[in-house]
Amino acid sequence: MIVKHLEEIVDTKDDIDTTTWNSRRLLLTKDGMGFSLNDTLIKAGTETLIWYKNHVEAVYCIEGEGEIEVVGGETYPIAPGMMYALDGHEKHYLRARSQMRMVCVFNPPLTGAEVHDEEGTYPLLAPITD
Repeated sequence: MIVKHLEEIVDTKDDIDTTTWNSRRLLLTKDGMGFSLNDTLIKAGTETLIWYKNHVEAVYCIEGEGEIEVVGGETYPIAPGMMYALDGHEKHYLRARSQMRMVCVFNPPLTGAEVHDEEGTYPLLAPITD
């Protein structure tokens, strides 16, 4: 059984902070679950271009408001209780009107070292063993 507390992740190597988001990575490839689980903060007033070419992602909003715009498609409001799943590798913009707190699940699981590249993509990385 795996038991972790968010306060154990904050300010460690599994707490990735960028200009538009902060991802606290609770479950990673090394945990052997077949998916990863993140507690992610999307910073207020930001816009991030994201394209998970190598992953599918499900996201559940638990705090804040914003929107997701699928490039060439629709825009959906985000508020607490809303879930979206990027099951078709949709390229999208994520915009936060207020700080949003999201629970994010990835498959294949993240290693913990991922950050978006210039395309907004997470590369597939070899598992980190530590």
